[in-house]
Amino acid sequence: MSSVTTFEINEPLDMHLHLRDGDMLKLVGPLTSNTFTGALIMPNLVPPVTTKEALLAYKDRINEACKGDTFEPYVTLFFQNNYSYEFLEDIKDDIIGIKLYPAGITTNSETGVSSMDVEVLRPTLESMSKLGIPLCVHGETNGFVMDREKEFMPIYESIAAAFPDLKIIMEHITTADAVELLDKYDNLHATVTLHHLLITLDDVAGGMLQPHLFCKPIAKRPHDRSALLDAALKGHPKLMFGSDSAPHPKHKKECCGCAAGVFTSPIALQVLVGLFEKYQALDKLNDFVSLNAQRVYDLKPKIKKIKLVKKDYVVPAIYEYNEDNVVPMYAGETLAWSIED
Repeated sequence: MSSVTTFEINEPLDMHLHLRDGDMLKLVGPLTSNTFTGALIMPNLVPPVTTKEALLAYKDRINEACKGDTFEPYVTLFFQNNYSYEFLEDIKDDIIGIKLYPAGITTNSETGVSSMDVEVLRPTLESMSKLGIPLCVHGETNGFVMDREKEFMPIYESIAAAFPDLKIIMEHITTADAVELLDKYDNLHATVTLHHLLITLDDVAGGMLQPHLFCKPIAKRPHDRSALLDAALKGHPKLMFGSDSAPHPKHKKECCGCAAGVFTSPIALQVLVGLFEKYQALDKLNDFVSLNAQRVYDLKPKIKKIKLVKKDYVVPAIYEYNEDNVVPMYAGETLAWSIED
């Protein structure tokens, strides 16, 4: 039994986050900015973020929603094949990376990339490589749902080999295959979510269907979860925390055609501390949730220390703002750790 009753996380970073827009942004933005010092924001709005004007305007809306908190939104562009070198050179200081979505593979990705052939992608990737702009990738094919990430591994390899100077982040990895690939190429890195460290497909659909655990990429097998958890607990230097916290209104989760996404922002740090404590790996938690990201992305985040205390925390059943309402992971349950006020 652990005797630890307090733990401090320095400059926590969420390197894969969905904040949406409008009222939803006003609801969920502060639930990250209250506890994280920065987050990498995904660009798959409708329409997607593809211009400098749209990017800066979105960042302004995020800052307005999160005003009063010590927080930096690291914004991204939605990948397109036709970005010129001049355009990317002009915008590179405003972005942390560019996010590539295969077309139609997840929420709001219909205008993503239809061909993953390296030669088709070369114009933008070559410019990114020369300018030092990281590439963030949703790595799934459109094959059988349990095999989509595994089938994408050769694509990661082809890009990594063709552009050795391009920093590539395999987003929200879910398989043992992806963990193994991390060590094969110097320029490959990855994020992993809280929920993929905790659940398997059995938790989603093994009994009564749990719509608030349904996500893409879908949760995989026990041995995949074990590989992800082992890498995180050991502080793998190329693995970063990225929640992929993806809010959807309750009526879009509890319905036919359930939206994909798990909302974890309000409980991420509390659960992570408990998880790393359970496996006697608290000495690796700051690496996983801050230091690795600082090194991979060459970040110097704003100073922010979050103190957690071993005190029961009852997770709200729902978060509401005007017409939007979101159900978090562990809704209504009691966690062993709380964030000190």
